[in-house]
Amino acid sequence: MPDGPLAYFLTWTVYGTFLPGDARWWRHRKQGAAVPSAGLRQWSKDRLAHPVKLLSPDDRVVCESAIDEICAFRGWDQWARSARSNHVHVLVTATDRKPELIRDQLKSKCTLELRSANSGFADRPIWTTRGDIEFIDTEDEINECVIYINEAQDRMNREP
Repeated sequence: MPDGPLAYFLTWTVYGTFLPGDARWWRHRKQGAAVPSAGLRQWSKDRLAHPVKLLSPDDRVVCESAIDEICAFRGWDQWARSARSNHVHVLVTATDRKPELIRDQLKSKCTLELRSANSGFADRPIWTTRGDIEFIDTEDEINECVIYINEAQDRMNREP
């Protein structure tokens, strides 16, 4: 049995989406899931330094290609990935790095490629700080994550 998790389920959001107070149960950096608060969400929105810029279908292709490229370059096993309009999911096995570093390298590669492909991303943040990391410990959990990433979000009538 391996010492660590079998995979990491990484999620990060587009700048200005899922703000503190969000009705979809936002995540506090230190305390985890936090209750919605319309006042806090509005306060956070009013303090954004840039307008929200969602990922277009072309941007999502660029982002997914960047993820494919860095996973192949690093020798990481990518189980699934999906760039949505307001967030990105990646399920990856990479035992040679801490999960925070994996997430940050994936985000950096996506940023580099998006800025190269779309001038609208120049001189502004693309992503929120950090992101979510879940440790996946069983093959059943891997299968559940793959289904969630590749299929389940579309069944929930969410915007891609």
